[in-house]
Amino acid sequence: MSREGNRGLCHEDGILVRRAQEKKEAFEVLYTKYLRKVYTYVYYRVGNREDAEDITESVFLHALLHLDSYEDRGIPFSAWLLRIAHNLVANWHRSAGRQRTVDLEAAGDLRDVRPAPEEALEREDEIRRLREALASLPEERQQVLILRYAEGMRHKEIGEVMGKSAGAVKVLVHRSLISLHRRLSEKEGET
Repeated sequence: MSREGNRGLCHEDGILVRRAQEKKEAFEVLYTKYLRKVYTYVYYRVGNREDAEDITESVFLHALLHLDSYEDRGIPFSAWLLRIAHNLVANWHRSAGRQRTVDLEAAGDLRDVRPAPEEALEREDEIRRLREALASLPEERQQVLILRYAEGMRHKEIGEVMGKSAGAVKVLVHRSLISLHRRLSEKEGET
């Protein structure tokens, strides 16, 4: 999407946020627009449906309660929501000293494109190896790869979520991909 297209989304979000700030019932439009994006991000970070649903609900509740403090700075409203999601997921991990895991079987139905039946077994094995390698990366590297490739966010948007410059995000994505490739190569050598 071009910068102008992105500005159009930000402008549209700004209008929707202003409506919701004036009349809380209007928040439902933002909720509907970003529910799947927030849920998918949270799910990949916590690894199970129940906790992902609870945290996603908390994200939107927090956003609704703090909507008056939101300022339109020309970035997508989704970046603000994902920043809230990031903080709540971090609290979730801290509160119980949880280890980040992803239920590989349950995550498969989040994909929109399904492989042909003859490719299914090979594809499942590839996905399992990829998720294991991803889960072995440090939290920050997991987060940047999920935002970039699962959510399709641009470097600047990821920077807003993670509190980094677009350049720092670009470097982090590159290094994370190298680490992921290295882990996948090590796993391949073990088989």
